[in-house]
Amino acid sequence: MKVLLVGSGGREHALAWKLAQSPRLSKLYVAPGNAGIADLAECLPLAAEDVEGLVGFAKTNAIDFVIVGPEAPLTLGLADRLIESGIKVFGPRAGAAQLEGSKAFMKDLAAKAGIPTAWYGRFTDAEKAKAFIREKGAPIVVKASGLAAGKGVILCPSLEEALDAVDLMMVKREFGAAGDEIVIEEFLMGEEASFFALCDGHRAVPFAAAQDHKAVGDGDTGPNTGGMGAYSPAPVVTPALEAEIMARIVSPAVKGMAEQGCPFTGVLFAGLMIGKDGPKLIEFNVRFGDPECQVLMSRLEGDLLEILLAAAEGRLDQAKISWKPDTALVVVMAAQGYPGSYKKGTVIEGLQEAGTVEGVTVFHAGTKALDGQILANGGRVLGVTATGATVKQAQSRAYQAVGRLNWPEGFCRRDIGWRAVAREEKA
Repeated sequence: MKVLLVGSGGREHALAWKLAQSPRLSKLYVAPGNAGIADLAECLPLAAEDVEGLVGFAKTNAIDFVIVGPEAPLTLGLADRLIESGIKVFGPRAGAAQLEGSKAFMKDLAAKAGIPTAWYGRFTDAEKAKAFIREKGAPIVVKASGLAAGKGVILCPSLEEALDAVDLMMVKREFGAAGDEIVIEEFLMGEEASFFALCDGHRAVPFAAAQDHKAVGDGDTGPNTGGMGAYSPAPVVTPALEAEIMARIVSPAVKGMAEQGCPFTGVLFAGLMIGKDGPKLIEFNVRFGDPECQVLMSRLEGDLLEILLAAAEGRLDQAKISWKPDTALVVVMAAQGYPGSYKKGTVIEGLQEAGTVEGVTVFHAGTKALDGQILANGGRVLGVTATGATVKQAQSRAYQAVGRLNWPEGFCRRDIGWRAVAREEKA
């Protein structure tokens, strides 16, 4: 099969790495890709949001199957255009992608479908939003409703911080149009987890769970990022809890979307808070997480291409999904200054040496190749991913590989997996 993968991050490198192992794959194109992906596929000078260009390429080159990595092209209707052109695609149509594209839409769906989630209000007027905050009190959460690259969520311990967050989004427009509407919701207590299910429009099957580290600093301190590391499986998601998540959160969402005339096909990513009252939905995303995808692909057994094709063709009941017994853990290397302003074009050395550590694969995110060197070309730049028999072993291998990198302008958290390691040591 000739496959086109859309995207350029660590998620897409992990997907390309796994797709390249499929016996069904004859040719893999990636648009636009990155320096690491270029070793596995033919990278194209097409942006992920260039819907016209991507559809035109797929038609001209007789692409059999398109896999969409990031959320932005899905909300722009890439899947719709491909389906109209007779090309199979893994990823939801624009109507279903609203689950991530609009937090307000997602909260309304959850309320209608009876999905356990935080109480909320949605606002397009800053003063009304502030009045709601004063009524509810703090701690409270303020979210930009639109797409904000995983950064449009502010946890506000105090009333003053919450009011400032409204101004940041709606007056100063820190997140652009994503903050035209905001969602203000209850501050949930508990342990966060990421849960992934594959959907074919009318059924959903569990894929896997992971836990990520959103805050930029050790000890979960500092501003939120797109993700500084992750591990899978997530010990907090027991088999019983997985069944509860499917019954109370995922299945009602899939049913609710179908009833609204927006059947969901692709991967449904539920961000959850696991508290004393069981799992509650924080948000839905309509793609694999990044960096969660790196650890999921490291653990997955079997043919990813066949699994995703089964979802796209409405035959998920035939998909064979199995997992290695190992734990996988990824440490994200980011450019100094991230998630604020950062410098591009710095040289990264030691990648081959890092990759020789047992169980380690280094996935590229924000990189480019120039004159035989690998340069940093983004905020989150590398995903140093390791497998191990235990979380502690995977963690040790990942940080051993990090130590072999020579990139003074980069940094990482030094405590990825701390919660799971503490669980292991107690057991």
